[in-house]
Amino acid sequence: MYTEDCQKIFPDLQPDTKYRFYVSTMLNDQYSEAVSATINTESLLREMLSMIGLQDQYDKLTLSTVMKINQNDTSENKLETSHSEAFLKKLMMLNANARNVRCVPCDEYTHKNKTINPMDLITALILCSDSFLQQNIVSKMALCQFAVPLLLPNCETKEVTLMLWSMREIVRNVTPSNQARRLRCEERIVFSNIPLVSFVRLGKAVLSKSQILNKLFSNTDTFHHRNMVCGNVARKISNGLVEISWYLPCGKSNVDKFNEPLAVANLRGDIQIFDKQFKFLCQTSAVIYIFCDESETDYFKHLESKDVKGNVILISSFQEKSFTLKMMTMEPQLKITDITQKKKTDAELTKALNESISRMLENCPSKVSLENLVDTACLYGFLVDENSDYCKSARENANAITKHVRNTSEFKEKQLIYQGHIWKVISWLETECWRLRRAGNRNTEDYRTYLMRKERGHRRSQQQFEMTAAISSFFHGVSSEVQRYYFLKWLEMDLDNLSREELSVLKDRYKELSQTFPQDCEKIAEIDKQISVHSLCLDHFFRECGQLYECVDCLPEHSSQRKNIQQLPALCAQMLLDGFPLELVDGDVANIPMKWITEVLTQLHYILQSNSKLKVITIIGAENSGKSTLLNTMFGVRFAVSKGRCTRGAFIQVITVNKDISEELGCDCIIIIDTEGLKLDQLVQDDHSHERDREVASLAVALSDATIVSIFKDTSSKQDILEKVLHAFTRLKDVGTKPLCHFVHSNMSDMERTGGRRTGQDLMEELNQMIQKDTRMKKANVTKISDVMEFDPDTCSRDIPPLWDGTPPMAHFSVEYSETAHALKKQLIGDLKRCKNRGDLTHFTRRVESFWKAL
Repeated sequence: MYTEDCQKIFPDLQPDTKYRFYVSTMLNDQYSEAVSATINTESLLREMLSMIGLQDQYDKLTLSTVMKINQNDTSENKLETSHSEAFLKKLMMLNANARNVRCVPCDEYTHKNKTINPMDLITALILCSDSFLQQNIVSKMALCQFAVPLLLPNCETKEVTLMLWSMREIVRNVTPSNQARRLRCEERIVFSNIPLVSFVRLGKAVLSKSQILNKLFSNTDTFHHRNMVCGNVARKISNGLVEISWYLPCGKSNVDKFNEPLAVANLRGDIQIFDKQFKFLCQTSAVIYIFCDESETDYFKHLESKDVKGNVILISSFQEKSFTLKMMTMEPQLKITDITQKKKTDAELTKALNESISRMLENCPSKVSLENLVDTACLYGFLVDENSDYCKSARENANAITKHVRNTSEFKEKQLIYQGHIWKVISWLETECWRLRRAGNRNTEDYRTYLMRKERGHRRSQQQFEMTAAISSFFHGVSSEVQRYYFLKWLEMDLDNLSREELSVLKDRYKELSQTFPQDCEKIAEIDKQISVHSLCLDHFFRECGQLYECVDCLPEHSSQRKNIQQLPALCAQMLLDGFPLELVDGDVANIPMKWITEVLTQLHYILQSNSKLKVITIIGAENSGKSTLLNTMFGVRFAVSKGRCTRGAFIQVITVNKDISEELGCDCIIIIDTEGLKLDQLVQDDHSHERDREVASLAVALSDATIVSIFKDTSSKQDILEKVLHAFTRLKDVGTKPLCHFVHSNMSDMERTGGRRTGQDLMEELNQMIQKDTRMKKANVTKISDVMEFDPDTCSRDIPPLWDGTPPMAHFSVEYSETAHALKKQLIGDLKRCKNRGDLTHFTRRVESFWKAL
């Protein structure tokens, strides 16, 4: 090969192959002596990582990296990005079109005219992610109704991994149609004991197996197929992948395709090549459907030696013009029997498959749970993603706590003693010290001195408590850096499993009563109290850590217990950076453990090496209006979401900002604050915390640079909530704080969301009228909305579409909802550029303390 260039590209070299090159130069028809070099080309995986811009990220990608704010979040124009980043950004915002990103290589010079199959992209991203990002990616894929990896191949190591850990977070609702009472059952999907139906291919593809599966089970693109964007591009690293999805009935006969829940597995590639994956499915499936051509049936003589637990049915095609379902029996000898007549269209084939699966479900003894597939996976030499020593040890540490939980209320009383009755009394005394509501005829200073003396007495009583076994185990779990995240995730999931059934019933009842019978305030208040009593989650353990730290000064200076407790703020700061929320306001007692919060945020300031200039985005509004879900969708954060009454108090999460844009944005990180929902007047409880939600809302607004106000369109509650929002903003007038404000409207009908309405202008007029009628606002010299907030009616009022597209549990996250959230996020970050710098995390903690006392 001759060339006049100093560089030469060889586009047709095979991956992971050794080549020897001989090079000589020619001058005046004379050749130099040849010089040789041996070069080993990159593996397919490394080539793929290079194409998607992750060549330096193998097994290193983390959730905090993916969440980081970058130029694409701040630029008004769409910037060029790697398709790995484009996919992850869309997936983190639960956009069901995430797989439709145009998969073109990052380096088009090196990989000219090469496109990438999205299945390769997903496989490469999961292989590049740490265990915790893998779990996050898979959870969000499930919410988008994408099939998720069950058996993940690594073409470089030739290993296959059962992805059990990555599916642990998936929780789904199911209502089998044969249940007399039509109860919705919510459980973690890895525990569900249901039939597994598998679909595989023998030989060349005769039709799109994945497209048939989509028509059969969901009518959505659960399984990526050849007719989708880049679906016709040859797969390079994802062959051998076994995906899994679930069919879950909703309990409506006119909607459900099957009466019972089932799992659906799909093997990518030919079973002649991926024999181990096929054997695994033969052992675990209630039925296996094999797509093949009539000419390939001789292969099945080899099945006589295979151990097949369920039925095997061939979907035999003839020149892609007709299809026949054939039953295979192995004993006493291999036999193939037609069970349908020839089907000539996809619709006819889909109907035949539906009837076949329905018959299987009528009496199916073969059921499996994902958690019970570990032994079978190991039998075939597969790895299991949660079989690492760190993960196992962390699970044992979490189990040491949860195995003692029989009754959540009793457990909290005996094991989480620092946040018990005494902390509630201390909180009341602190509040009363500032409010002096019960001073009566007493001298106010004498009364305050009396309250402070009682508070010190209760603190001394609190300091006498010994550390309990549960908290000692918690300390042990979080003290190991390599196990900490595993431990926290195991504990979080195990606690959720323990309380889900009871809390689910209470939250359903609370939601039903508060929306249907809001006048029945006593029952609603009692259910609210029961939700608090029966709740037990990770927040309670962090809250206990905060109370321990508040009392640390009473311990001997050089004691090991004191040293352990003093390490807690730094550990919690790192966890905050890793994506765990921090409770700012204790939702049960309406108080802030100021010493604890100050030290955690100070430690975070040190971890960020003093680069902690920040901006704050807050959400307030009606309870159960989807505030936490909206924040999670916009920023990829992890605020707790559930049906019914959820967030209590206030929580913060931290997102870092890429250094390239920190100067433009005027901050190094963004704090997101999620708050307790504002209750309607008739739902307010007659106790010392009856103004808790208003105080929390006022604090959040005071701290924020930009505030989102979430309200229902429903007119019966909208006026009440808007009035509370206005009072929260009015409290800040004397402080000189006037945040930017965005209103989002949820619970709207399709007709209301159609064009032609003056949403923002109408809202501004409504708010101004409310101000003019309110005597308290007149006393505060507030005459119009612009006196208390920055609000542009043309750009700062937005309708939020419904969350789900379709009927749950088979509905996927609405693309319209996701894109609306993305547009709001972009606008909010643009707003932050205009906000003045109010300092770093140390300044923020001082603002928290001063505003809370003022409130």
